Amino acid sequence: MHKTLPLLEVTDFPPIAREPTQTLQVNLGYLCNQTCVHCHVNAGPTRTELMSADLLELIPQVLKARSISTLDLTGGAPEMNPGFRQLVKDARALNVHIIDRCNLTILLEPGYESLAEFLAEHKVEVTASLPCYSMDNVDRQRGKGVFDKSIDALKKLNALGYGIKDSDLILNLVYNPQGPSLPPPQGQLEEDYKRALKEHFNIEFNQLYALANMPIQRFGSMLISKNQFDPYMKLLKDNFSQDNLASVMCKTLISVDWQGFLYDCDFNQQLGLSLGGHRQHLKDLLVEDRIGKPICVADHCYGCTAGQGSSCGGAF
Repeated sequence: MHKTLPLLEVTDFPPIAREPTQTLQVNLGYLCNQTCVHCHVNAGPTRTELMSADLLELIPQVLKARSISTLDLTGGAPEMNPGFRQLVKDARALNVHIIDRCNLTILLEPGYESLAEFLAEHKVEVTASLPCYSMDNVDRQRGKGVFDKSIDALKKLNALGYGIKDSDLILNLVYNPQGPSLPPPQGQLEEDYKRALKEHFNIEFNQLYALANMPIQRFGSMLISKNQFDPYMKLLKDNFSQDNLASVMCKTLISVDWQGFLYDCDFNQQLGLSLGGHRQHLKDLLVEDRIGKPICVADHCYGCTAGQGSSCGGAF
């Protein structure tokens, strides 16, 4: 796989600094039941990296010490970490809001049949990847049969109350473009998703997040192979919006890798760009926050600030 960091390190991206931490985003490991073309962590069924039990026990301590209000769980498929459920219970005991970045099909895998009910019981917000409402497009990006399984999983979540009007169970979907292009306007796309999923499958959800593909890892390597890396970077830079800088999630989010090391965002984590440019560990957050400290930036940061913006929470 082609390395992208050497193409991104020299940057003219404007400097930004940290604000009080509101979200701890934790990667529980790269093990996943899917292998997706756009995956920026190269997750898959053969990956063995998983966060240890000792580190999982440290997370609630950090949440409490820093008064962090949101725990954002990612992977791979974060639910495949054996300590996932206990972590959810421990965080909810602290009244922390939890987001599960779910690929949907994990809800149907053998051994995970009760997962959806567990998420509902603990009022975990589900942010689920569904890169299109078309079967052909989804299967092309995520694998044959993934679309049908995703629809079945969404129906299962709806049956539990997820995404239903006046329910407190939140179900958000995530869209990624098929290739090196910016996402269309999020508001209009959300309307299209809601109409199509309701008409064809009687599925409901709360919000759609339209995210640009990052020019790193698997997607970045594909761009290099097709001689599309430079044109894509030009597209991102040409569509940079200064206004989006105020809302990027890295200002209030700290990303944690499966070994407990800290980063300014999940994308920096995959590039090995440590928090503020200095290697730090989860245990360091027990004694200090990073308010006012500079955020480590590189050219891929244009992916979050191009056009309508597309940080982890979608358009700004």
